[in-house]
Amino acid sequence: MMMKIRKGDRVRVMRGDAEDKGKVGEVIRVLPKENRIVVQGVNLVKKHQRQTQSGGKTIPSGIREFEAPIHISNVQLVTEASEKAASKEKKAAKPVKKSAAKPAAKATEAKPTSRRRGAAKPAADESGSEKLGAGENK
Repeated sequence: MMMKIRKGDRVRVMRGDAEDKGKVGEVIRVLPKENRIVVQGVNLVKKHQRQTQSGGKTIPSGIREFEAPIHISNVQLVTEASEKAASKEKKAAKPVKKSAAKPAAKATEAKPTSRRRGAAKPAADESGSEKLGAGENK
């Protein structure tokens, strides 16, 4: 899959945590095989790390905070032109007057009767008993 987002691009987070949604940041790293990117200051994760030694250097233990990758479908590429247009739209937005809804016209046609079996009740004669059709027992 071809990725349109490159390292150094500015992107806006469209989906995700409430604290990250809407943030704009720069792409630090691209992971094309996983379809993920790492954005500066977005999706911060804390990791507990123990003290280690590598190459004669001692790395202290503690809680380390770093940016975790997010899926590219959750971000939108931001250009300077689109950013300016978005800010103009926000400033130019005015409250819209809502008009009262007009009452609906009354229907003059009769509603169709149900075609399901047994939906219509048989007519009652003067004695109050129902008329039985062919094949019906009382």
